Amino acid sequence: MHVVVLGAGVVGVTTAYYLSQLGCRVTVVDRASEVGDGASFANAGQLSYSFTDALAKPAFLSHLPALILGRDDGAQVRLSPGLVAWGMRFVGQCTTRHARENTLAVLKIAMRSARLLTELREELPFDFWHRQAGKLVLLSDQAEIDGAQATVKLKQEHGCDARLLSRAEALSVEPALEHVSEDVAGAVYSGSDEVADSQKFTAGLRDWLEANRSVDFRLSANATKLVASNGQTHAVVVDGDELEADAFVVCTGAWSPALLGTVGINPHVFPVRGYSITLPPGVQAPSVSMTALKYRMVYSRLDGLIRIAGFADFRGFDTSTDGQRTNFLLDLARRYAPLAADYGAEDIRPWGGFRPMTPNGQPRVGPTRSRGLFVNTGHGMLGWTLACATGYDAAQAVAQAH
Repeated sequence: MHVVVLGAGVVGVTTAYYLSQLGCRVTVVDRASEVGDGASFANAGQLSYSFTDALAKPAFLSHLPALILGRDDGAQVRLSPGLVAWGMRFVGQCTTRHARENTLAVLKIAMRSARLLTELREELPFDFWHRQAGKLVLLSDQAEIDGAQATVKLKQEHGCDARLLSRAEALSVEPALEHVSEDVAGAVYSGSDEVADSQKFTAGLRDWLEANRSVDFRLSANATKLVASNGQTHAVVVDGDELEADAFVVCTGAWSPALLGTVGINPHVFPVRGYSITLPPGVQAPSVSMTALKYRMVYSRLDGLIRIAGFADFRGFDTSTDGQRTNFLLDLARRYAPLAADYGAEDIRPWGGFRPMTPNGQPRVGPTRSRGLFVNTGHGMLGWTLACATGYDAAQAVAQAH
């Protein structure tokens, strides 16, 4: 069976791997000249298997006016018809019941993904800076601690090793916390969470697939339209020519609505821009991954480098503020953890990428109403974390349908 995977980020290439494992011949198509060139390129690098908390929850509603009025430094919002339509669905998910269901659903995917990546690492011969670093989510006040307690209990009931720590306990896990500029009231800690570079993984997996499996990559190739008739998708238009196959899997992340829309399918995915800076470590660089919950900012140690990532901008596909936002991230990171990185280094590498967010925070994986057409998109901020499980599931869905 010939399957076309649209999108060569970590999700698309991992999907191609699992399809090839089932004996499929796979063609991966992407408009970029290299794999992992979009949201996979310089994300936080955290495999946050324990931190799957739903963004849509009751507490978010009280914060909504400040967000819309531009009073949240960690997020920028530009209202548009698309955002309003998506936002209405998002607000509908901001209940205690939905937040619990969505957090747990993504947690289950994440824990399966952890097991699958462990299996993959035993087979793959290349290095992608993988390390079991552990993760600390830093809580700044009692309200954040109270909010974390119920979620930690829920996760523990389902086999996750997350636990709530006092400030002293958090310091014993990561002594570098002594040098952050604000008080840490407590933390949520998971020792099993990992870090790795998703772009290096994606590039290494591409090389391995080309050498060992029937997988071809068509890069610098623009897929513009799906072609369907009688309820079945049978081709995709790539650079003006129709590419036919037995099945198609859309893994184009934030751009998936445009492609799926050509056959009348709306995955309800909205682009949310995040940013990162990669720079040399400082004299008190943390070895454990850290998330400053208050600022939506994370610190990851990746093979002798520090990657600091953060923010969630709801501005559509606008990139005009990238320089301003990465500079602000650098300044905020310097103020919060002044010794964590060499902020004055000459080789600071800024980056911005679009995360494909769904209203309920769950990825869209599986068949569509058009026969032969499948999706694997909508991973939000957890594309790298969930890639193995959703790639496996998408491949299984294709096989079961044929």
